[in-house]
Amino acid sequence: MVKKRRRHSAAYKFRIALEALEGSKTISHLSSEHEIHPNMIRAWKRQLLEDGPSVFASNGERKQRQQEAQEAELYEQMAAARPLRIGRLKMELEWLKKELPALVRERRRMVDSQPATLSVRRQCELLGLNRASFYYQAASESALNLDLMRLIDEQYLRTPFYVWPKMTASLRRLGYAVNGKRVRRLMRLMGIQAIYPRRSRSSPGKGHKRYPYLLRNLPITHVNQVWSADITYVPLLRGFMYLVAVIDWHSRYVLAWQLSNTLDGGFCLDALRQALVKGRPKIFNTDQGAQFTADAFTACLLAADIRVSMDGRGRALDNVFCERLWRGVKYENIYLNQYDTVRQLHAGLSACFDFYNHERPHQSLNYRTPAEEHFVLCSEPAAFV
Repeated sequence: MVKKRRRHSAAYKFRIALEALEGSKTISHLSSEHEIHPNMIRAWKRQLLEDGPSVFASNGERKQRQQEAQEAELYEQMAAARPLRIGRLKMELEWLKKELPALVRERRRMVDSQPATLSVRRQCELLGLNRASFYYQAASESALNLDLMRLIDEQYLRTPFYVWPKMTASLRRLGYAVNGKRVRRLMRLMGIQAIYPRRSRSSPGKGHKRYPYLLRNLPITHVNQVWSADITYVPLLRGFMYLVAVIDWHSRYVLAWQLSNTLDGGFCLDALRQALVKGRPKIFNTDQGAQFTADAFTACLLAADIRVSMDGRGRALDNVFCERLWRGVKYENIYLNQYDTVRQLHAGLSACFDFYNHERPHQSLNYRTPAEEHFVLCSEPAAFV
């Protein structure tokens, strides 16, 4: 039996895209909750951001778009018209399947497992539900696997740089006869992986302008001389979020940060605007990621008379202070706390950055805090909008 392609109404897509845009849940969480592929949710969110202004278009423009859409829909209906030989029963079944809830779990609830009239087979046919889907029950992990996952989690908090062979060896030293395949599967199920340098995935968007690196051999002598921004991923119990931060190179002060469940450039631009309220640097440095090479991001910097600098390709140490910030945030907060939801993560990061800026002394600052260094030595205007 060929599985029919699910079709979603515009209202349903709008609701899911709005939920993704809100950022209170990860894309993985939304995908699992609504049984929709993550790429489709990302596409709907992007479409909402791009087509949102059309809501406020003039009546003439809106009517023209509606007419074009109706003509296209009519053409599709004519092309997909069925021959008249389709029987009445089949037409009724098609209508019934279209009108019934699309989610499998909702259809499963509608099946009466102890029917008085219709058999389970017939109910599944009418609902467009495969009987295997109705009888399916997710297999739970064994007690041994749950015990292994607890030990892996404890070991990971102590040594997050352990890759699966070392994690396997540590479990074997505790007396568990496990192989690497099981350990890899459990680590993947838990959403954890070893921390080690990987290939840079930052690449400019098509047609985006790249700027030269301006910081080579440049002495950093005062506050608001150089700012930089970078993106990292933060794991959650269900999926992960992206985190961007803007930092002053001299004082190490975190000027702004934002979370997002997708890698669109909007949250980076929001963080930049939030930081520019607190001052204005002479140079702003980023990597060559598409979020930072986008015209909207660089135009905001150029309009403020800020020179744009970008890391060399594959040179992570060109933005070393951001990389050092990520190490501190992850080892001192993220990996010590198991955040379940985006709300918990946001609250935890707020406390983390507040502690980092105002309480945590830095050796490179003669054990002063970034806030003390930044606001005492700040010589630039206090605000810029």
